[in-house]
Amino acid sequence: MLPLSVFIITFNEADRLPVALAALGDLSDDVIVVDSGSDDGTQELARKAGAKVIEHPFPGYGPQKRFAEMQCRHPWLLNLDADEVISSELRSEIASLFCDGEPPAFAYEIAIHEVFPGEDEPHPLGYALTPVRLYRRDKGSYNPSPVHDRVDLAPGTKVSRLKGRISHISVRSLGHQLEKLNSYTDAQVLDLEARGIKVMTARVFLEFPGAFLKAYIGRRHFLRGIYGFMTAMNFAFYRYLRIAKAWERRRLREKGIKPK
Repeated sequence: MLPLSVFIITFNEADRLPVALAALGDLSDDVIVVDSGSDDGTQELARKAGAKVIEHPFPGYGPQKRFAEMQCRHPWLLNLDADEVISSELRSEIASLFCDGEPPAFAYEIAIHEVFPGEDEPHPLGYALTPVRLYRRDKGSYNPSPVHDRVDLAPGTKVSRLKGRISHISVRSLGHQLEKLNSYTDAQVLDLEARGIKVMTARVFLEFPGAFLKAYIGRRHFLRGIYGFMTAMNFAFYRYLRIAKAWERRRLREKGIKPK
């Protein structure tokens, strides 16, 4: 087996996690699922798939993923979310990295392509994020921020990019997406406040149209038809809501009112 652990954080992912775990095949003998109190059977499904399940209250994205890193046995780590499915090409590519011993780089970026409801595969020209998801644990660790989901690497760490992809099945429905983004903005606003970042009033007016153009044009959602348009609108509303909530909290504090 490869010297590779896979870790996934979950909360009520019974409908999506089994697909993500099945796609791993025999890539790792150490698959860790850290669950923050699911009540839909996520834990039992993970155990049936061969994963080790650990219960841990959710302290934020970064801290939870750091906790998950600590539960892994191997020197190499692959992080996935419960709604992310690796392709067979990516699975084979990762395995091939270890054919001659240690991989040539210490961290690897992987393209993550969003799959909208009703799509079987990501759009071939669709936008993809390319974060580091495969890395040596002595060269990097997840940022401790509760909202910023990224791996911080040691200075000088050699990074390469894999050709295989991850399908991100993130949206159950538009309503689910808005519910998720609304909750996420609450955490982001607290993070902005903790870091002393003040939101300019002008952004309340400019954030929505700017974010819509970023998603619809910059991230090429216009290629995805009506659903692409609706998803770009949701993204813009999410970005606006973060700014509006931050501005509201600041104004209330200036008036001596404690924000709820």
